[in-house]
Amino acid sequence: QLVESGGGLVQSGGSLTLSCAASGFVLDDYAVGWFRQAPGKGRVGISCINTWPESTNYADSVKGRFIISRDNAKNMAYLTMNDLRPEDTATYYCASDTVYGDGCLEPGEYDSWGQGTQVNVSS
Repeated sequence: QLVESGGGLVQSGGSLTLSCAASGFVLDDYAVGWFRQAPGKGRVGISCINTWPESTNYADSVKGRFIISRDNAKNMAYLTMNDLRPEDTATYYCASDTVYGDGCLEPGEYDSWGQGTQVNVSS
C-alpha cells in the first residue's frame, strides 16, 4: 500500500514536500514515480527514481525545481517542490513498480498507486 501526504495550499514561489509511505513491501526494491493530474487532464509523470543503478528522472516542467528522494530506513519516498507555480496545481500521486530507465515516468508502467494528495498553488 502507498499513502501520500503533504499536499495543501501554497502561494506561488512557495515550497511543499510530499511524502509517500509504503507498507507491506520494501520500497527500495522498486522504482518510485511521482505523477500529477490536473482537472480535465491526464495523469503525467513528473519525477521518478530507479533502483539499480539508482537514477532519477524529471519532466522538463519541474526540472530544477522539484527533487525526488527516498528514505529506505523509513520505507518512504519524497517529492520536494520548490518555486511552485499555479500550473503545478494538481492531485499528486506516488506509484511503485519494477520499472527501468526513462520508462519510470510512464504511468502505464505502474500497478501500485497511492490515493493522491491535492496541491493548490495560488498566484
